[in-house]
Amino acid sequence: MSNQKEIKAVCSWSGGKDSCLALYRARQDGVKVSYLLNMVREEDGRSASHGLRAEVLAAQAQSLGIPIVQPRTARDKYEEVFKAALLELKRQGVATGIFGDIDFNPHREWIERVCEEAGIGFSLPLWEDDQKQLLMEFIEAGFEAIVVSVKADILGKEWLGRKIDHDFVKELTKLNIRPCGEAGEYHTLVVDGPLFESRLEILGTEAVEKNGRYFLDSIS
Repeated sequence: MSNQKEIKAVCSWSGGKDSCLALYRARQDGVKVSYLLNMVREEDGRSASHGLRAEVLAAQAQSLGIPIVQPRTARDKYEEVFKAALLELKRQGVATGIFGDIDFNPHREWIERVCEEAGIGFSLPLWEDDQKQLLMEFIEAGFEAIVVSVKADILGKEWLGRKIDHDFVKELTKLNIRPCGEAGEYHTLVVDGPLFESRLEILGTEAVEKNGRYFLDSIS
């Protein structure tokens, strides 16, 4: 990028720690992130990535002060709808996409192909960095996140609502779980940090089990 400050970007957004840290690094590099892009399931109005209600991520985006685009999609239309969203954002001046992937090559290949077909660039600020160091960077930067989903056969529902802090990292290390949970061992929601204008308030939750995962539901 010749002059990143003049390039408008969209950040692919799950609401979790990895997409947030990718956004943070991009902003530190002077990239103007003008939009967040969060795909929402047609059938239940929840985020396709972490299963959170679309309204929660909209409230999060408001706290970040960045407009969020939330196209609704069926599973078999995901790529088509994602690409259409990129094309529309391109018409609004967006020239590149920011993604929080770390080491899953099939998804990187998907990102490269979809961005190329949409005619925009892409950036993966966290790619192949040490996962423990990424978690420590996230914590020490002052971000606050909680666990909102876990694989039931790996982590129990008592992990739901846990804050991502140094004790959390130590316990994951003892369990031999990859620190950032790139295999979907757990998902998070960021509620505060240096990018936030105001803290995202959690008013009420309950633990539910679905499709082999525990979820922290009814977050608002």
